[in-house]
Amino acid sequence: MSLAAAEEDSAAEIHLPADVDWEMLDKSKFFFLGAALFSGVSGALYPIVVLKTRQQVMLSNDTSCLKMASSIFRAEGCRGFYRGFGTSLMGTIPARALYMGALEVTKSNVGNLATARLGFSEASACAVANAAAGLNAAMAAQLVWTPIDVVSQRLMVQGSSCTVGLKKYNGGIDAFRKIVKADGLKGLYRGFGISILTYAPSNAVWWASYSVVHRVIWGGVGCYFCKKNGGGGGYRPDGKAVMGVQAVSAVMASGASALVTMPLDTIKTRLQVLDGEGARGGSLTIVETVRNLVKEGGLGACYRGLGPRWASMSMSATTMITTYEFLKRLSTKNRDGFSL
Repeated sequence: MSLAAAEEDSAAEIHLPADVDWEMLDKSKFFFLGAALFSGVSGALYPIVVLKTRQQVMLSNDTSCLKMASSIFRAEGCRGFYRGFGTSLMGTIPARALYMGALEVTKSNVGNLATARLGFSEASACAVANAAAGLNAAMAAQLVWTPIDVVSQRLMVQGSSCTVGLKKYNGGIDAFRKIVKADGLKGLYRGFGISILTYAPSNAVWWASYSVVHRVIWGGVGCYFCKKNGGGGGYRPDGKAVMGVQAVSAVMASGASALVTMPLDTIKTRLQVLDGEGARGGSLTIVETVRNLVKEGGLGACYRGLGPRWASMSMSATTMITTYEFLKRLSTKNRDGFSL
């Protein structure tokens, strides 16, 4: 099925670009262009991730994001916002390839199953397929991403005046070697379980929320223009309108996802970064981490870094979804009728 043929099946009231499924994609182009585009996105958003990570490992709760950013810039310059970026980038490419492949395959298969065999409506099937795809993609990507996350996060907090007793590393290779020497390969997968518990539900909530919000917004837009035009002619949005709705949907989905999973993300970050603070000087357990957070600031301590995380997720998701949809259209086998 070509993209042009799929677009002819659009609803009469509002003519949106058709969704591009797995069978329509030129896989080599999809993964090659995806690696390049998302590496750029990661570089643009990395400073916000550094701020979030440093806030989450702070032993006090009295430093705002702006103060921390100013402090990093004065003490370390611009390079302070890119500590561990090289290591992170090395993991982004294979992890993103796994993520995109699992996402598209799962979305296509679950969507077909939900409509053909389970009798779901199109809207319900889309939400279920998106949730399942997000869940599966996150679990697949974490196999690669967790070791990179452990190393890059430890590099992110190097030079931080808010943390004490952290080991010092001379780059990603040195960090990798010292972590393996101290804890074996399992040290690279510290927090893997909590990472799955954080990112899998987060992705499921995000993709399901995005699907629902996206449909609701376009439904409202369609009703408005249908009434405005007297019920005839329909509405064909231009590229800016499509991207605008994608961005708003992404921000709202990010808010829902961040609120639901923020405590888990804080626990995960501390497990992966802090050393020697558990019982008998060993690694922290999840229970000890939660107990320490509650002692430091109650339930609010679990939401440290919520602002940067929400901002990071919103910007990342907005950039990701618009880039991702653009990438899929660039990678279609038959681009007759292609338009943004």
